[in-house]
Amino acid sequence: MSYNLKPNVGISCGDPNGIALEVILKSLKESMILDLITPIVFCDFDIISFQNDFFKTKLDLEIINKNQPPKPNKINVLHIDEHDFKTEFGKSTFKAGSIALSSLERTVDALRNGWADFIVTGPINKKNIQSKEFNFPGHTDYLSNIFNTDSLMFMVSDKLKVGLLTDHVPLTRVVDNLSFQKIFDKIKIMHFSLKNDFSIKDPRIALLSVNPHAGDDGVIGGDDLKILIPAVKKISDLGFKVSGPYPADSYFGSGLFNQYNATMAVYHDQGLIPFKTISFGKGINYTAGLGKIRTSPDHGTAYNIAGKNIANHLSLKNSMLCGLQIFKNRTRN
Repeated sequence: MSYNLKPNVGISCGDPNGIALEVILKSLKESMILDLITPIVFCDFDIISFQNDFFKTKLDLEIINKNQPPKPNKINVLHIDEHDFKTEFGKSTFKAGSIALSSLERTVDALRNGWADFIVTGPINKKNIQSKEFNFPGHTDYLSNIFNTDSLMFMVSDKLKVGLLTDHVPLTRVVDNLSFQKIFDKIKIMHFSLKNDFSIKDPRIALLSVNPHAGDDGVIGGDDLKILIPAVKKISDLGFKVSGPYPADSYFGSGLFNQYNATMAVYHDQGLIPFKTISFGKGINYTAGLGKIRTSPDHGTAYNIAGKNIANHLSLKNSMLCGLQIFKNRTRN
């Protein structure tokens, strides 16, 4: 661990046919970044060099191997030989998914063994990455399995923070995935992340309802009455500052979310629609509860703009900066 130095930051290359490497390179081009972190991009050197030339980022890339320490003030590339891969911007291919997985596996290994102090993961295609090694709906579940712990998909920006009780779960199965224990476990992860990772001493958390109007006393479904309302009371009685459940439309529409340090949404789109409406392109995805630090941008592969040199890199840069702030907060605690 490089506590007294700039942290070593592992960066997975994501899907090379999407915008991942474009936004990684553009972020690393900003002069402030090398003053703050020592980046290590896990990628075939020919692939990243091609995109460095293609996007005219003109970065001085330093190739290293796993037996070398990363060099400060350099953009280190841990070479992973991918045998003459040809970038095809905007296309989902099995080979691109295989490259994304290979990079992710090595980046996570670096995090596990302490070679990287935290990691930033480039966007993947959740279909073409599927394999025996990756049979998950996304990074969060993959990392929870690797680290053998429960975690929380936690979307973070300077405007709001939103966690998900259920993340990549079909809407028809959301209610079946709700229980007091699940709600309590996710609230605890959010609470301690707000304290330890974001230095909020006494976090206030709001829980959203599962049904419209929080069920209107059972008129529009009984799930809030049976599950969420009793859970909020029990968790509050245990000393956590949790309120709700609030109907999502009025909660966000009225600006009530500004009175809380974080919001727990019940399902994916309930939380991600307002988050991306308010913070898209600036927010980040943080995996809370791992014990390790992993961040990523708030967007996907964006095949529709891949190779056009118009991708906004702010979310990827903010992923680096947020990871750095969490690293510093944990070091101080």
